[in-house]
Amino acid sequence: MRRAGARLARLWIIPVAVLLWEAVTRLAQGAYFPPPSAIAAEMYTLWLSGPASRLFLTDTVSEHVWPSLGRLLRAWVEAGLIGVVLGVALGRSARLADYVDPLVQFGRAIPPPTLLPLFLALFSIGPEMQIATIIFGIVWPVLLNSIEGARYVDRLHLETATVFRLSRAQRLLRIILPEAAPKIFAGLRLSLSLALILMVISEMVGSTDGIGYSLVLALRESELPTMWAWILMLGILGLILNAILIGAERRILAWHHRERQAT
Repeated sequence: MRRAGARLARLWIIPVAVLLWEAVTRLAQGAYFPPPSAIAAEMYTLWLSGPASRLFLTDTVSEHVWPSLGRLLRAWVEAGLIGVVLGVALGRSARLADYVDPLVQFGRAIPPPTLLPLFLALFSIGPEMQIATIIFGIVWPVLLNSIEGARYVDRLHLETATVFRLSRAQRLLRIILPEAAPKIFAGLRLSLSLALILMVISEMVGSTDGIGYSLVLALRESELPTMWAWILMLGILGLILNAILIGAERRILAWHHRERQAT
């Protein structure tokens, strides 16, 4: 309760910032910067003016928000699995890592948006193109952090496993993955924020639905409150997804946080 109260006490900056934003935009009266009150009204109309049977969610949510979230989460999970599996394998094999490292460094240096024409040619416009773009862009933080986490496992723990004759699977599940988990979660958090960005970029270019598509459509039609509503939606989604991942990390890595506090 104390921690929750302390966190709530630190949120005073949010209403102050909103009031300041409202005052500045009303004084400036800029056409491209509507006040937050107008944006909030547009957000309500876009997403929360539906029937009670659907929890007041509108058709816009089902047509654009849920598909974007589905693609983002699918790509993030698949990239996480690829990055962890390959990263642990490379981290535990120095010879294999030496061979593959040039390819990894080359791949991570390519900006993912530059490959959009290639993915459009391979998959055409649709979810597969967007998912491929997201996966290519976000797999590298998970891969590199998994390599580092698996590479620097405590040697004493490995020697203890040898003494107790643990199998390779037992070493992986009981020693290597738990010790690499903090690094892996760091890569997953970074990849989640990148996934949100690449989701929007891929939907701006090759999609007929989604948040990025709706954002571009609002801009083309000069519906500025709608455009700002979608921008704020992205910020809210980023906060929610990051908070969920942090909560999961604290539960899964509770032992790690206790050790850090003890030291």
